[in-house]
Amino acid sequence: MSDNTGNTDNTSNDLDALNERHRVRMERKKAIIDAKIAAADKQIGIIIVNTGNGKGKSSSGFGMAVRAMGHGMKVGVVQFIKGAMQTGEEMFLRRFPEEVSFHSMGEGYTWETQNRERDIEKAEQAWEQAKRFLADPAVGLVVLDELNIALKYRYLDVNTVIADLLERPAMQHVVITGRGAPQELIDVADTVTEMNVVKHAFKAGIGAQAGTEW
Repeated sequence: MSDNTGNTDNTSNDLDALNERHRVRMERKKAIIDAKIAAADKQIGIIIVNTGNGKGKSSSGFGMAVRAMGHGMKVGVVQFIKGAMQTGEEMFLRRFPEEVSFHSMGEGYTWETQNRERDIEKAEQAWEQAKRFLADPAVGLVVLDELNIALKYRYLDVNTVIADLLERPAMQHVVITGRGAPQELIDVADTVTEMNVVKHAFKAGIGAQAGTEW
C-alpha cells in the first residue's frame, strides 16, 4: 500500500532489489569459497607465527591452546622470557595437568633481568624443553610463547630452532609468539599474523591489569 506519491511501494521495491543483489553476490562468493576449500585438501601440522607491536600475540596463542584442548589434543607450552610472575593463562591451564604441560622458564623481561648471559642460559633450557615437545607425536599443539624475543636478541640460533621445528611430527601444530619475528622464521611458517597498534590503554596512563595484560 502506498500514499499518493507511491513512496512506500518504491521503498519496498528498492529493498527487494537490494536483497536480491546481495543474494546473487553471496551465491557467487560461496561458489568461489567452496572451490578454494575443495582445493585445500592437505592435512598437515602447521607453524603459526604471531608477531608485531600490537597486543594479542600471546592471547591468540593461548586461545588456540584452549581450542586444541576442546578437540581432545594434548598441548605443550613453553614460555620464554616470562616467568618472574604467574600469568592468568598459566594459572588456568595448570588446572588441566592431563591435557596441558606448562613450562614458564624465563625470569622476566630483558630490561628487568639485565643479564644477557643468564637470559641465554634460561633460553637454552627452555629450548631443550621445547625440543622434547617437538619430538613427541602425542602432543598435538606446541605453544612457544615469546620465542621471537629470544631469537631477536640472539639468545638462540635461528637456524637450529628452524631445523628442530621442521623435524617435528607431521601432524603437530606450533604457535610462536612475540614481537620481532626474524625473517628466516617467517619464511618457513605457514601462517603469519602481524598485530599492529591502533590504540593502547598504556599510552593513556592506564597500567597493566590482571585479566587483560597477564
